[in-house]
Amino acid sequence: MANESRPCPCDIGDRFDYGGRGQEVQVGHIKAYVCKPSASTDKAVIVIHDIFGWQLPNTRYIADMLTTNGYTAICPDFFVGQEAWKPSNDWASFDDWVKTRDAGKIDKEVDVVLKYLKDQCGAKKIGVIGFYWGGAAVQHLMLKNPHLKTGVSLYGVIRRFEDKHNLLHPTFFIFGEKDDIIPLEQVTLLEQKLKQNCKVDYEIKIYPGQTHGFVHRKREDINPQDKPYIEEGRKDMINWLNKYL
Repeated sequence: MANESRPCPCDIGDRFDYGGRGQEVQVGHIKAYVCKPSASTDKAVIVIHDIFGWQLPNTRYIADMLTTNGYTAICPDFFVGQEAWKPSNDWASFDDWVKTRDAGKIDKEVDVVLKYLKDQCGAKKIGVIGFYWGGAAVQHLMLKNPHLKTGVSLYGVIRRFEDKHNLLHPTFFIFGEKDDIIPLEQVTLLEQKLKQNCKVDYEIKIYPGQTHGFVHRKREDINPQDKPYIEEGRKDMINWLNKYL
């Protein structure tokens, strides 16, 4: 498996050498990476980055993959100009670092992005996906934002939920069985709470043997036996978006 010794394997060792097919634009007070399909579409997906920020090639690769599936994809800088986490940073300082980047305080940015997608891209049906930090942001938005149709949270930190489980929109949760950051007990508890409280469609899926960051880690050459699960995770994500958008 990739980078087992590190707390977060979506790291430089797993970083794509990938330039991206889209372009960087200014959207209100934030920058964003946007990629549009060749045929016009009224469907769009907001891609929320992980701790490594909006310029991580891995995240742009996924945004471009959404575009090849017919969606306008936008990956905004939800850190709003603050520095992304670097693999060379001291993990001891991580808790202080992340306190200044709250995944539950992105509503202003999301409103600006929604307006851009509707006004500039002709989007009528908008979903959201997010990885790790961004997965927690997806959970926040699925509990709160009425303008989104659906969400996919990929290994999102579950603490975001606390006691709120009444999702507004269909939500798909992707987790790795061997994720050091999100223990399976937390996933089981989330499932129980959603079963009790959730009125909309949701699904929780655990991918065997997979570690943190597996869906958007470097193509498939890290470990051959991971390949089918990486591909399955990506396909499941697209299928969920297709179903609800």
